[in-house]
Amino acid sequence: MRIAIDAMGGDHAPSLIVQGALEAALEWPAVHLILVGDTAQIEAHLGSKRPSNIEILHAEDVIGPDDEPVKAVRRKKNSSMVMAGQLVREGKAEAMLSAGNTGALMTTGLLVVGRMEGIERPALVTMLPTMDDKGVLALDLGANMDAKPEHLLQYAIMGSLYRSKMNGMDKPRVGLLNVGTEAMKGNELTKAAYELLETAPIHFIGNVEARDVLVRNCDVLICDGFAGNIMLKAMEGTAGTLFKTMRDVFTSSLLSKLAAAIVQPKLRALRNKMDYKEHGGAPLLGVNGLVVKCHGSSDVKAVKNAVRQAKLAIESHLISSIAAEISRK
Repeated sequence: MRIAIDAMGGDHAPSLIVQGALEAALEWPAVHLILVGDTAQIEAHLGSKRPSNIEILHAEDVIGPDDEPVKAVRRKKNSSMVMAGQLVREGKAEAMLSAGNTGALMTTGLLVVGRMEGIERPALVTMLPTMDDKGVLALDLGANMDAKPEHLLQYAIMGSLYRSKMNGMDKPRVGLLNVGTEAMKGNELTKAAYELLETAPIHFIGNVEARDVLVRNCDVLICDGFAGNIMLKAMEGTAGTLFKTMRDVFTSSLLSKLAAAIVQPKLRALRNKMDYKEHGGAPLLGVNGLVVKCHGSSDVKAVKNAVRQAKLAIESHLISSIAAEISRK
């Protein structure tokens, strides 16, 4: 089981990326990790602790956060991100992870790894936290700003397979993000998609509203990348503002500090529930290999969880299952 890691991508690269990979390698000895990036920098952070299941592949270049995605991928052939994608394309790795430039990673998935036959638009997938800890798998959350009804149908099939393979759900409930639950609500895209989803080989439960997502009104949430990305960032912003407000309230006086000491374990558990680090990365489904986008500010824990997520996807034969299902359509 070989997983390539873009060691130079992300706000805390390469130090925390390498440390996260090191912890993953020590916990799962059967996983072979290929750290792609500047050899000298990677070795400096590995030190003398380097286990036998970590390999270094030298890359001379790096795609930066401000690089234009398509130009960067085409011109920086020796960048850590592109070289990691090449390993997947050539079958030398079953998966790649990167916390680098999101647009460049999407482009790497399409141009380097390659789109899966039958898939028109790959989708970026994220597990949204829910109050019962089971989560809602949402796609697309930003890979494509525009979508056709047929794209949403493919998202639904891929998302349903993801929950079956990765989470062991027998009949995951698939919902369509909309402004109301009635069948004819929404714009032209959602109305047309609704008709396709009704006859699809999935457990479609109809339209769902964003306000109910955190109480898991469905198991798979389907939306176009524009609406999905807005919803995701609204949730992240709300959670961040809420925790900041609570912190300000609980530190405003001696009495509130005493109250905070009492409820602190519960608050910490709630914060962890909403923390992206707990959920690994966001896979790009619909390409010929497992491509996982890690959060730009990923730390050691986030990288390790992303490796765990990729490991489970490989063990579950997620990509081949999606390819087989799409080929039958």
